[in-house]
Amino acid sequence: MRKQVALALGALALFSTTSVSAQPLPMAEAESVGMSSERLDRIGQVFQQEIDSGALPGAVVMVARDGKLVYSAVLGMEDPQAGEPMQEDSIFRLYSMTKPLVSVAAMILMEEGKLHLAEPVAKYLPEFADLEVSVPATDGDGKTTYSNVPLKRPMTVQDLLRHTAGLAYGELTRNPEVQQAYAEAGVFNPGGMPFDARGVAPDEQVAGLGRAQLVNQPGEVWQYGLATDVLGRVIERISGMELGAFLEARLFGPLKMDSTGFYVPENAMERLAESFATNAAGAPIALIDVSAPPANASGGGGAVSTAGDYLRFNQMLLQGGVLEGVQVLSPTSVKLMTADHLGERIQTPLTPGEPMMGVHGYTFGLGFMVREEDGIAGVPGSQGEYMWAGYAGTFFWVDPEEKLTAVLMAQMPGPTAAHYRRLVKQLVYQAIIDAGKDRPLIQ
Repeated sequence: MRKQVALALGALALFSTTSVSAQPLPMAEAESVGMSSERLDRIGQVFQQEIDSGALPGAVVMVARDGKLVYSAVLGMEDPQAGEPMQEDSIFRLYSMTKPLVSVAAMILMEEGKLHLAEPVAKYLPEFADLEVSVPATDGDGKTTYSNVPLKRPMTVQDLLRHTAGLAYGELTRNPEVQQAYAEAGVFNPGGMPFDARGVAPDEQVAGLGRAQLVNQPGEVWQYGLATDVLGRVIERISGMELGAFLEARLFGPLKMDSTGFYVPENAMERLAESFATNAAGAPIALIDVSAPPANASGGGGAVSTAGDYLRFNQMLLQGGVLEGVQVLSPTSVKLMTADHLGERIQTPLTPGEPMMGVHGYTFGLGFMVREEDGIAGVPGSQGEYMWAGYAGTFFWVDPEEKLTAVLMAQMPGPTAAHYRRLVKQLVYQAIIDAGKDRPLIQ
């Protein structure tokens, strides 16, 4: 397939504008890898019922085991307003599923000795040298005031990767001082587009966040937020390349993720999946505009991709950092990323599994949520599986024990997203008819 290349902002992203015809992984009958094709068909049946009920516009679901694609379902509408049916190569806004891609990019630089997890972020971003923490205090009348205090220790790169940097999202924190600072930095739009940090140039973003207060002391609390956006800026300063260009050169290109980038060129817009115009309550649904290059490549939520592209990324991780002879990471780096990095010293007022799936039993690694044991969580899965999801309805997980990975792509933000993540997990696991740790890995 011949690529047509869109060049913008110093090669913000390379992006194939033609439709992807090849399967993302070699295909196999489900029974040949210990799964039931009849049971896998339940995935499409159940999700089609959700679509028919008007709860979901459409979806693409892919399941791979032992390195083989054993199930691919293309369901419903790609664009419900235009009446366009979903395609296997439909393009989706990833939102926070951008974070694992950028986390892998950071580990590539770590392996080259250019980035160090335990060193201060300020080594790479001097604008972060004088950060302070905004601390609330409530008086006897119930009035809350805020004061700034110095850092107990510097924010580290590891803090960015595991979301213990003290950075929040303006949409999630209740600290008005931080919200105001984020709005001034251009990473929070009160009353506007949620989770959109793409509106200011990289250096302006770093300067603005360097003036903002943190919501917690670094290393003390797991707080989901803008850490991966900052990590993207660290990658840019170290590499001398814009984030999209670095990812294309070191990850998307080598893995043949031909439809992954930070915007969709005009002649590929017909493949962009959309949500309903309104939600169940009649309120308008707004998703980020990905039709033109953004001011910055948002490492926390700005990428677009297809189910097939993301499945290849997952399979690379499952195989210890290598896919089709391309070694992206060492298996030791993948092991480090998918270990528990919170332990018992870091507070988790909201554990990682709660906002994603409404369940306990998960900790956080370096860019991924990680299952702590087979039990506890109210969804099927295995100890050591890792995953993440996106605001608009995307979801993936990798299960090393079962040598399995799956991707759900949809564009329907809202409280039902956690339901669909649990639903697709239980439908995939019930299709396994030969389980076990000792299954041979096919590369």
